[in-house]
Amino acid sequence: MESLDLQVLNDALAWRRSGHAVSLVTVVQTWGSAPRPPGALLAVRDDGMVSGSVSGGCVEDDLIARTKALLASPDAQSAPSLPTLITYGVSKEEATRFGLPCGGTLELVQEPLLNFDWIEQLLARTAAHQLVARQLTLATGAVSLSDAQRGQALQFDGKTLTTMFGPKWRLLLIGSGQLSMAVAQIATMLDFEVLICDPREEYAATLDEGMVGVRRVAGMPDDAVDLLVPDAHMAVVALTHDPKLDDMALIAALQSNAFYVGALGSKRNQATRKQRLAEHFDLSQEQLARLHGPVGLALGAKTPAEIAVSIAAELVLAKNLPTSGSSSR
Repeated sequence: MESLDLQVLNDALAWRRSGHAVSLVTVVQTWGSAPRPPGALLAVRDDGMVSGSVSGGCVEDDLIARTKALLASPDAQSAPSLPTLITYGVSKEEATRFGLPCGGTLELVQEPLLNFDWIEQLLARTAAHQLVARQLTLATGAVSLSDAQRGQALQFDGKTLTTMFGPKWRLLLIGSGQLSMAVAQIATMLDFEVLICDPREEYAATLDEGMVGVRRVAGMPDDAVDLLVPDAHMAVVALTHDPKLDDMALIAALQSNAFYVGALGSKRNQATRKQRLAEHFDLSQEQLARLHGPVGLALGAKTPAEIAVSIAAELVLAKNLPTSGSSSR
């Protein structure tokens, strides 16, 4: 459910609309060491242009050659081919030939992109922060979409391929100081859409709005949380060190479906904060237990850049292993 795969679908849709033939390749299974996980996408255009990756570059050249030959076939338009299963690295020699690490093996499904209405529907649903399951029937090439659940995995039985797509991960930062800028820079590199809220004009003025993937949210932090309606693909991190701003945002976030809620401050400050929130704002112990603080993994971080790394690392841990515990910075 990487947004990279959504970008692949965006590119494939644009190419089809402009009249190009396109082949879509999906990783369905891997053995050994594989650079890209099951579900990863590659779109190949009839002229060899590509979007995405299924092997980090190991087999893409061969796939491009296969696709160009397939789409250039005289029968390609009159009798379009059905989805096919392709395997690379069956033998040690083939794995070495294609540069697959540690004798890895890739199993891929390649499909001609004929009807692309489903792409428009899928992109619209993920833009509305919905999880979507896409089912491809290899015998007919038929595609159907349905609702998916977070944590639902790719399924492939040799006849039907079901893959998951979801909205882009979002991060709301409360406060726009030096630490927030460092966190925002790293988070955008990790493919998060970053939103920053700080009603203090003297701080908000420092926000580099030219940073790609970063957007300022106006208003008070708690109003910003309510406006954004945090879901299981959104994290909220309070970094102002001002209880008047942090606490109200944290109350709203802890009552939401955000997958991660964190706050800057020492262990003593966090204990005092939790006591304050419990006494005055009617938060349950279960809700308070969701608060990560001191925010970030225990990396011994001291500088803003190091603390930003520890925060980003804990976000990745919570995103990828939602049931695992994590130690504070």
